[in-house]
Amino acid sequence: MKTPKLLALLATFGAAAFFAVAADAPAPDASTAAPAAPATYSVTLTSTHMCCGNCVKGAATAVKGIDGVTAVGSQADKSIVVTAPDKATAQKAVDALTGAGFYGKSSSDDIKVSSDTGATATKVSSITISNLHLCCGKCVTAVNGILSGVSGVTANDAKTGAKSFTVTGDFSPKDVMDALQKGGLTGKVVATVPEAKS
Repeated sequence: MKTPKLLALLATFGAAAFFAVAADAPAPDASTAAPAAPATYSVTLTSTHMCCGNCVKGAATAVKGIDGVTAVGSQADKSIVVTAPDKATAQKAVDALTGAGFYGKSSSDDIKVSSDTGATATKVSSITISNLHLCCGKCVTAVNGILSGVSGVTANDAKTGAKSFTVTGDFSPKDVMDALQKGGLTGKVVATVPEAKS
């Protein structure tokens, strides 16, 4: 039977041998080391219109052609999380989302959400709006609800899947677009009919 002194001696010798081998081990070869994970930049758009699964898909589709970018919409949070390789690409993705009719508040001061719609404050009797996100009946219902609260608006012909639609009445185009953006939607005013003179 081994004595405690002998066991202690063996343990000491083993530890010394281990550290000697470890000290002599060559440093890892940088060429075979695992590559570092690529850096990413993330920004969240909040208060966006995100009423259904098609809205979620629409956000993802809007950035599909931009390398290294994802846009993940959330119906529960009314948000879109954009992940990109860098800040410049994230900005490009956010521009693509607004171009597809999505609008929201950026979580980053470095990433701007364009509010430019081409709308003026001069009253008109009709405007045509293009590129506003209208993927489903819920989107149309949301637009109808928003526009019903804008002073002077009497009607609109928004339909599911429409690339453009017309708003009529006696109103300010800026009031219309500001209200739509407050509801998480945006677009461009592509035509106007001046206010009828009495």
